[in-house]
Amino acid sequence: MKKIEAIIKPFKMDDVREALSEIGITGMTVSEVKGFGRQKGHTELYRGAEYMVDFLPKVKLEIVIGDEDVDRCVDAIMETAQTGKIGDGKIFITEVERVIRIRTGEENDTAI
Repeated sequence: MKKIEAIIKPFKMDDVREALSEIGITGMTVSEVKGFGRQKGHTELYRGAEYMVDFLPKVKLEIVIGDEDVDRCVDAIMETAQTGKIGDGKIFITEVERVIRIRTGEENDTAI
């Protein structure tokens, strides 16, 4: 099993969710996060004063799936979230040792 964490632009969330749903990925956790990478933030004007916004709003998706679905899932996120501009985000893939469904006690693939 693998855990995919994708940091994407907020306005791409609905498109990514729809693309994942089309390939059969239905379970995910979504968090609103802030961060920066190469973008290094930007300046904004508020009530006549200019100030630096260091952390930009992003959305973090967390998906745990079987090894066989990783490539399809990553491809769907890439195709949908990519704008070609700086700040499109990142995808992290890590190994998951064990998953337990709290309600039933099911483990691993049956718990996903």
